[in-house]
Amino acid sequence: MRLLFWGTPAYAVPTLSALHEAGHTIVGVVTQPDRRRGRGKQLVPSPVRNRAEELGLPVFTPSRIRHDIDCQTQLAELKPDASIVVAFGQILPMEVLQQPPLGCWNGHGSLLPRWRGAGPIQWSLMEGDSETGVGIMAMEVGLDTGPVLLERKLKIGLLDNAQQLGDRLSQLTADLMVEALPLIEAAGPGTEAERRQRLDLRYQPDEHTYARMVTKADYRIDWSASALAIHRLVMGLYPGAQTRCQGKMLKIHSTEPLIERLKDQLTTPAAALVGRWATGGDEPGTVLAAIQDLGIVVSSSGCPLLIREAQLEGKAKSRGQALVQQLQSAVGCRLEMS
Repeated sequence: MRLLFWGTPAYAVPTLSALHEAGHTIVGVVTQPDRRRGRGKQLVPSPVRNRAEELGLPVFTPSRIRHDIDCQTQLAELKPDASIVVAFGQILPMEVLQQPPLGCWNGHGSLLPRWRGAGPIQWSLMEGDSETGVGIMAMEVGLDTGPVLLERKLKIGLLDNAQQLGDRLSQLTADLMVEALPLIEAAGPGTEAERRQRLDLRYQPDEHTYARMVTKADYRIDWSASALAIHRLVMGLYPGAQTRCQGKMLKIHSTEPLIERLKDQLTTPAAALVGRWATGGDEPGTVLAAIQDLGIVVSSSGCPLLIREAQLEGKAKSRGQALVQQLQSAVGCRLEMS
């Protein structure tokens, strides 16, 4: 098939690569413009642009495709059979959605309609979902509202973080999109209603949850919350959840909630710590102990939380003995919201 690919972050790269390896003709790649990043504010291309250029594919970088009529015209002239969208970052206007005769299809990293919007991976972790997945969806002007062609589920482990879960979902998106394309091609062209009927799509109910973009305020740890809620925040916002320790910023990368009912899901060293400290016996955020080769234990509103990996302001990311050496002087002190 002749495909026009839309995507921007690293999450979308496996799908672009898989479509190319499957023998499809990628007539063009549309991605977000280069952004200024880092201390030097150098222009940095998106991961999708980098991969497209490695493959020798033509790249388009409209700032706002909705208003860029020239770019819309250029894309139409490529005559793709279908458009494939994975985390592009802009809502496509109707003029673009109606261009390909076999439609526009989105690979979305959640079980629709559970999480529509920009941050389904983060919110599935922060809200404690036991499973997530990927849906291949026919695109509409609405945000992730279209009917679903294929869907696959993944279990979410207690110790999964956003990067690990994102990597698994990214590969699943690639596999599922390759699987979906023969079905889309076999359904053939026609009116949207005709194509959808031939594909026997699953239409979404109106009830849904919106996965909004996370903000700076979301990254601040509130130690008056439960250990499980804090753990979910740390893993969902990996690697950016933060607190303050003795006046310095402390980014927390990995934790384990020391909760009896979750004991079988913890690592063996962490499970051995469960029950050592009285629940709610200390002010939330108090550093209770520094455990050699393991990390530091902090109180919450209930059971304590084990911090396995963190980065203290001005220091490198550390875990185990290195983390203990950096923070053992904080035992008895309170961590605070940043």
